[in-house]
Amino acid sequence: MDIHEYQAKELLNNHSIKTLRSILCHNGEETYRAYQTLAAPVVAVKAQVHAGGRGKGGGVKIAKSADEAKSIAEKMIGMNLITAQTGKEGKLVRKVLVEEGAEIIKEYYLSLTIDRKNAGVAFVLSAEGGTEIEEVSKNNPEKILTMSIKPLNGLKSFHILEMALFLGIEKSLYSEFSNLINLLYGAFIKEDMSMLEINPLILTSSNIFIPLDAKIILDDNASFRHPYFNDFIDEDEEEPLEVKAKSVGLNYIKLDGNVGCMVNGAGLAMATMDTIKEFGATPANFLDVGGTADAKRVETAFNILLSDKNVKGIFINIFGGIVKCDMVAEGVVTAAKNIGLKLPVVVRLEGTNADIAAKIIENSGMNFVSAISLADGATKISNIVNS
Repeated sequence: MDIHEYQAKELLNNHSIKTLRSILCHNGEETYRAYQTLAAPVVAVKAQVHAGGRGKGGGVKIAKSADEAKSIAEKMIGMNLITAQTGKEGKLVRKVLVEEGAEIIKEYYLSLTIDRKNAGVAFVLSAEGGTEIEEVSKNNPEKILTMSIKPLNGLKSFHILEMALFLGIEKSLYSEFSNLINLLYGAFIKEDMSMLEINPLILTSSNIFIPLDAKIILDDNASFRHPYFNDFIDEDEEEPLEVKAKSVGLNYIKLDGNVGCMVNGAGLAMATMDTIKEFGATPANFLDVGGTADAKRVETAFNILLSDKNVKGIFINIFGGIVKCDMVAEGVVTAAKNIGLKLPVVVRLEGTNADIAAKIIENSGMNFVSAISLADGATKISNIVNS
């Protein structure tokens, strides 16, 4: 679950992590007043969208007067911001964050993320802050430190000392740096974050470390522990089909391909997508209908798939375990008839009562193509959409 920069900084503030004063604004007038309220000689006007690389796309501008800040905001709000992370379609800017300036002595890169390989939390640090970490990793990998922390053992003082030495932190700043690292790690664990990226982390002329930017991804599987996660949701930033799917309990992620996938189980869904790609087509989505693929649920899934204009064919790949294949087949046929489905559909049903399900599909009179295996189904749907 992505959240905005201003929301990320609110979370950090809740954990006693200092950030620069800032005000969220929705129009030029609010921006004008924000400049006056902050009473800073320089402010940054920053587009609030779920994407990185905003500066290169024109989404971060410096203003030295209230009139200039207002003018920047009026041009920025309503613009379609295109960055390396938005794709060519870009993101519509609806609000900006007006943030006071600071005298920067040094910039660093710092992030925390889940280290699945080592079952820990990985710190990634570099003294090359303010630049794209991917470029640093590619051209100067020796300038990046990656350190995995075991959650059961926790963050230790020797971890922080190694970080400080790698970054060249002066001895007089070590206490300040150590306190920040401890607070960031605590916030990461407490808030069930999947990622916390600060680029840059700045050292100010007052010898204080401050996150100048903050990108946070929250694990929404942990939202039952954090009811306030719902307050961070900005549906304007979400894919509309994903919002619709979530509202009815379907796990859906839109992709750029032309094969609509309807599968039960996340693992099988991933395998299905990989196999479709292997046989020459491209999946248009990840869709896990779960273990209760009844007629209503399947119909809703069909409608979501059909809302994607790129979809040229649908591959249904269901393993009948908890739910029997014949029940799924009846649901598929009923749903297809209800919505007047005209796209070609390849169906592979395996598991309990698969033989009965095959007869239901065969006798449905619908535009269905039966498949006997995952590879067979992927081959058939790839041939259909590519022809």
